[in-house]
Amino acid sequence: MTFTVAARCPTTGSIGICIATSSPMVGSRCVHVMHNVGVIAHQATPEPRQARYGMRLLGEGARAPKVLRELEENDADIEFRQIAIIDIHGKAVARTGQENRNWAGHLVGDGFVALGNLLEGAHVVQAIHDGYLVHADQPFDERLMRAIEAGRDAGGQVEGQTSAAILVYDQQAVARVDIRVDLSLEPIAELRRQFDWFQPLVPFYAERCNNPRVGRHKDWLKARGIERQFGVPPAHVAAARAAGKRPA
Repeated sequence: MTFTVAARCPTTGSIGICIATSSPMVGSRCVHVMHNVGVIAHQATPEPRQARYGMRLLGEGARAPKVLRELEENDADIEFRQIAIIDIHGKAVARTGQENRNWAGHLVGDGFVALGNLLEGAHVVQAIHDGYLVHADQPFDERLMRAIEAGRDAGGQVEGQTSAAILVYDQQAVARVDIRVDLSLEPIAELRRQFDWFQPLVPFYAERCNNPRVGRHKDWLKARGIERQFGVPPAHVAAARAAGKRPA
């Protein structure tokens, strides 16, 4: 019940997944990305323990084809899974089990996989594949977003979408982008809104990991002439402060 792009950028070495599905909270179940290790998308009927086993194998230096074979041999319910694996060298493999709901399938490209199940048709995966390739001039995380948007625009899932997520690592051991939309009538549109809002802050948070003196995010944005609207206190708190009182 999911469609996904998983990839490694050959230029920057960044790795990541962008995903959407008809069920809630997909980012908590199907997305597995680890700095300097690789990527596993484990969906349809995901089994997080199997995905974590695969990630451990990647971390031990196994290449993607070997990891997929290990998962096939150690999972009695493999036909209910849909899996994409990309190792740190960019080798990509995928498998769509026979028990996946139609339409289900995948396309493996050079360092990336487009895949999905319970889709409007094969054209959705083709749109994800092409959407990733055609935007090769864009930053890696933007390419992932555009690929998933292309899948949605081609028809997406027969039941529509309810949740979406994007997780990207570059050369640091902390995520460059980690955004989840756990419940929404238009989760990909909401993911795009949050993604665009957050983009100017990506370099700030990357720097702050190594330089705690970088300051506050609001000051950092202001110094660069970037306007962002942030949260405000509840009305009763704001009123109490205006009156010089402690909020109840």
